[in-house]
Amino acid sequence: MNIYWHTSLAFTSGLAEFFQALSKYEFLQNAVWAGLLVSVAGGVVGTYVVVRRIIFMAGSIAHCVLGGIGAALYLRRAHGWEWLDPIYGAVAVALLAAVIIGWVSMKAKQREDTVIGAMWAIGMAAGILFISQTPGYAEDLISYLFGSILMVTKADLWIIAVLDAVVVLLGLLFYKQFLAVCFDEEFARTRGIRVEFYYMLLLILTALTVVLLVRVVGVILVIALLTLPVAVAGQFARRLWQMMILAALLTVLFTSSGLALSYGPGLRAGPTIIMLSGAVYLLVIIASSLRRRFSKIKP
Repeated sequence: MNIYWHTSLAFTSGLAEFFQALSKYEFLQNAVWAGLLVSVAGGVVGTYVVVRRIIFMAGSIAHCVLGGIGAALYLRRAHGWEWLDPIYGAVAVALLAAVIIGWVSMKAKQREDTVIGAMWAIGMAAGILFISQTPGYAEDLISYLFGSILMVTKADLWIIAVLDAVVVLLGLLFYKQFLAVCFDEEFARTRGIRVEFYYMLLLILTALTVVLLVRVVGVILVIALLTLPVAVAGQFARRLWQMMILAALLTVLFTSSGLALSYGPGLRAGPTIIMLSGAVYLLVIIASSLRRRFSKIKP
């Protein structure tokens, strides 16, 4: 009982400390805004990723992002390219990886798994090598692997907002086409929909969304934030657009709550966000399983 009481007291005081700091410190306000912005793209594109079953493609793209970040950091610090923000390198490499994976998936399906695995490993290796040769603070690698949402600046927010707007606009503008491609490619072809074009566009939107989410939870954890809110939303929603809205709201809840929970004890925000998301997912799955079991034995 005492343990429960002390835990509850520490939890409450930690949240109170976070909300007090939120009103005073700009870096916390920026972090909350970043979480809100990426949640919209995550909810929309994450739903497509889960329904189309391209989670491992998204994972490969995410790990390639580290290569782009590492190259940009190396050129910026070792060669004086001050204008080169790491997010530019991340976007460039993510788009390149999406195009390569998409082309292989459409033209040579038997080699798809090999290419996905190879790019996954090569992207990580290249990023680590670039960062290890980059002058400066060694914390950079950990920040990009596990997220650095508390380091988001006003300039970063504008970049995130632009990418977010592009992703959400295209994701909603071609909703019907993506819906057809995700559920029934053959039917989509009979309706005159250019399946290959929209499939490639979906991978490109996935790449941009991955870049957004990497800033929040890092390269290693990005797939969890892209899929767990959608998995929870899928337990309650019956239509794709409902899943998108609910997944976006859940992502907002997870990122904001994860930030608040991590602030007091000084934990990393990214892993805390994922632990919270995973805990909610497991609880929902267990509750759903118990409900089905009791409904079967109910007279």
